[in-house]
Amino acid sequence: MQAGNAHYRLAKDLPSTIPIFPLEGALLLPGGRMPLNIFEPRYLQMVDEAVGGSRLIGIIQPRLDGALREDGEPELCNVGCAGRIIAFSETGDGRYLISLQGVFRFRIAHELTVKTPFRQAKPAPFLADLDDDPAANEIDRPALLKAFRAYLQANDLEADWESVSRAENAMLVNALSMMAPYGPAEKQALLEAADLKTRAETLIAITEMALARENEDFGSSLQ
Repeated sequence: MQAGNAHYRLAKDLPSTIPIFPLEGALLLPGGRMPLNIFEPRYLQMVDEAVGGSRLIGIIQPRLDGALREDGEPELCNVGCAGRIIAFSETGDGRYLISLQGVFRFRIAHELTVKTPFRQAKPAPFLADLDDDPAANEIDRPALLKAFRAYLQANDLEADWESVSRAENAMLVNALSMMAPYGPAEKQALLEAADLKTRAETLIAITEMALARENEDFGSSLQ
């Protein structure tokens, strides 16, 4: 079972509707943790209602082409990830500091017409996310670590390699995917990967392409 899914073992355990938080460049994956600083009034209300209900919030990116609805709100990507509020605190200036733990990915079956200032939708959950992924044992862990280490070194970035080395495959792939400093399109590709093995392969490919581009740019700057 994925970390954080103790409350959600079967389809019947999942709520029929969830609040939607459009967030560009955000990637939440099952088992992963995402800190959020909430300050916009409609999303403060969203958190209030989530805390009093299922504690789930659907994180989803605005559509990558920037399309807007008639009311000016962004159209949404097809796939997002629901996270459970596992930590909550209130600041002196009225903000909420929360932490979400990813539970399951979902497609929006349909968005609801609601009176709340925040959007809500009926999710079509990826039920496989509630169980351990059998593809976790097929991940090329050395190739993944090699590619990511090379990227960090090329960009003078650091990571807690002791913690990385101890992480099980599922946590490793999802944590590296979430911390990877890539753009919205790459993050959406990582989110929509069919399984952990595919996500690891996608992350390796994206990282190798980023390194190749950086080497080309470096070579061009020397000419």
